[in-house]
Amino acid sequence: MSQRTENKFQPVYVVGVGMTKFLRPGTNKLDYPQLVKEAVASALSDCRVSYQTVKQACVGYVYGDSTCGQRSLYEMGMTGIPIYNVNNNCSTGSTALMLAYQMVKGGVNDCVLAVGFEKMERGSLTSKFRDRVSPLDKHMKVLADNHQIIAAPMSAQMFGAAGQEHMMKYGTTKEHFAKIAQKNHKHSMHNQNSQSNREYSLQEILDSPVVYGPLTRLQCCPTSNGAAAAIIASKNSSRKTTSKAKP
Repeated sequence: MSQRTENKFQPVYVVGVGMTKFLRPGTNKLDYPQLVKEAVASALSDCRVSYQTVKQACVGYVYGDSTCGQRSLYEMGMTGIPIYNVNNNCSTGSTALMLAYQMVKGGVNDCVLAVGFEKMERGSLTSKFRDRVSPLDKHMKVLADNHQIIAAPMSAQMFGAAGQEHMMKYGTTKEHFAKIAQKNHKHSMHNQNSQSNREYSLQEILDSPVVYGPLTRLQCCPTSNGAAAAIIASKNSSRKTTSKAKP
């Protein structure tokens, strides 16, 4: 992209953020509209603006019916803004945030909401539609041809197999992967909204039950219920909100 083209785009700021407490499925009685309301209200309070300031919204979720994004934001008010539902598996939240960023960057609107939520079932992730081709069918074929499919969650097998290939290609060790989990668990101690607030030693992570390949249970994410939101704004709009805006 040329410098001349880049200059046509405006700076983008994160002016407010909010999130709920993340809990194991079945332990939180709030439904997804209430979770989204709590997260969005917190983000709006963080930057001291009203919901009427928001001109578009990108709502990310995987486990839910079509247009749950619209239903979730009805709790904030029926303002008639465009609401875009985003479903992109593990990158759903970051995709919703990227789309909100692009809308502001391109000058479509000055203030856009990005919010993600999930209300999940207990246990491992499973496919919901058994009467059609799985989006992972080609991945599973590669997994079957090059590794071993076992009675374990498919996503964990895919990531575990990727870890094995990384180890073969680059000399990565199990300890390297375990240190990533150790770092993440340590960070959770500083987040009161984290589902897990316990620190684990490297040896505890390595000694936890093996799921697939180098992955152990303490390296895998549990299912969870919760929501998080961010208010994305242009430079002009951010001046009207808070001095804490982050570009």
